[in-house]
Amino acid sequence: MALDAMVDSYDKDKVAKELLDCRRKFILQSGAGFATLPLASMLGRDGFFNSGVNASESMIASKTSKKPHFSKKAKHCVFLFMNGAPSQVDTFDHKPALDKYHGKPYSGKTKVGSNGRAIGYLMRSPFEFNRHGKSGLEISSLFPNTALHADDLCVLKALYTDTAAHSSGCLQMNTGSPLTGKPSLGSWLTYGLGSLNESLPSYVVMTDPRGGPIGGAPNWGNGYMPAKYQGTLFRNGGAPLLDLSNPSGVNERAQRNALDFLNELNQQHLQNRGSESDLHARINNYELAYRMQTSATEVVDIDKESPSIKNMYGLNNPLTADFGRKCLVTRRLIEKGVRFIQLYSGGGHIESTWDGHNDCITNHKTHAAETDQPIAALMTDLKQRGLWDDTLLIWGGEFGRTPTSEGINKPGRDHNWLGFTMWLAGGGVKGGQVIGETDELGFEGVHERYHVSDLHATILHLMGFDHRHLTYFYNGLDQKLTGTLDRKIITKAIS
Repeated sequence: MALDAMVDSYDKDKVAKELLDCRRKFILQSGAGFATLPLASMLGRDGFFNSGVNASESMIASKTSKKPHFSKKAKHCVFLFMNGAPSQVDTFDHKPALDKYHGKPYSGKTKVGSNGRAIGYLMRSPFEFNRHGKSGLEISSLFPNTALHADDLCVLKALYTDTAAHSSGCLQMNTGSPLTGKPSLGSWLTYGLGSLNESLPSYVVMTDPRGGPIGGAPNWGNGYMPAKYQGTLFRNGGAPLLDLSNPSGVNERAQRNALDFLNELNQQHLQNRGSESDLHARINNYELAYRMQTSATEVVDIDKESPSIKNMYGLNNPLTADFGRKCLVTRRLIEKGVRFIQLYSGGGHIESTWDGHNDCITNHKTHAAETDQPIAALMTDLKQRGLWDDTLLIWGGEFGRTPTSEGINKPGRDHNWLGFTMWLAGGGVKGGQVIGETDELGFEGVHERYHVSDLHATILHLMGFDHRHLTYFYNGLDQKLTGTLDRKIITKAIS
């Protein structure tokens, strides 16, 4: 087997241990060591000597703040994930042509529908669109509170993805790939930026009480990165994490002694297992959990917040209370230095998410009413506390919905992955504008069309990274969030 093939077939730890150590004597004795020159050249060309990150190094680095590639405003990122796929033509992409063709069959070239679901007629939006702010941004009546921040929104109207299924769609939106096993966006940002605190996770996820997204934990997983970089699930009230409190009768001194003894045993166990990132993460998590017993409980304790703040977030309204609490906890997490926070609206399947197959009208009324006030409150709160320029906000789901109804005389809409809407706001974003355009009916992007990986490249740029050079060496390759294809930054979105 050729040497370069041998290098590619091993992981880096095996190359270092077996190829360089076990065969070193043979190579050195062949031609007085002259044979080591091509080996060194090949390893250097592959980035072996400067790209590798072993587990212990990565665990230490993740505890402290790191420098991005270039200076940017945003230090934190909040992903407001509308799980189930909101309809672009009912939210931010007004299509007057649907009024004209309402109730007529669609006869265009674009593929309509998924998984053999019934196709009905073209269906106008039942929601009124109005222009808002100095920018005149068109926003549906579903979002009266978000509309007050119209001049802060950068609306991307012609995004597209590669899959029409919820599980793979969520994965691609979160990890850049429709396949499991890749690090999520939050993992990449935590890996690149490090932590601003030692008492809370750098990457926090809060799901919907009705359930998590289809596909589950891989949506916030660390993939091939060390386990330190995976997202931590938080509950937005009470104990933020299960089993965080001490058992009855165990005081702080006894716990500290037990942790010190456990750490000694773990370090002995680690001596011959230095490359096992899960073991490093588990050891560090004992200490992190100890520190979080105070800090995490405090951050979700909103009792000291003023009545006006609670009312602004909608905590007194059963409809908005859950998402409002999550948004308020998000602001408190940002104040504590948490890097990446993802909030899910909608959990489980079909009507408990934004997946309006049966009745898109009632579905979107419900989920928009749950989230509109809390999201607007978060935006207002970040501004008044001087955190707006430091925080990048992302709103959207895994794809969009068709302009056709699903079935005859049924107000549901099917999946549409060919042209859908998301918006950005906050740190580094040029607000009050629309980028991209779908066709007159809202099926497919026709102008300034961007792939979801282009969106990821833009997010990384806003957080201070060149997506081509934020890499992690794995399986013989410098892996990237944006994959191997040439991706574009949405430059018009950047202020």
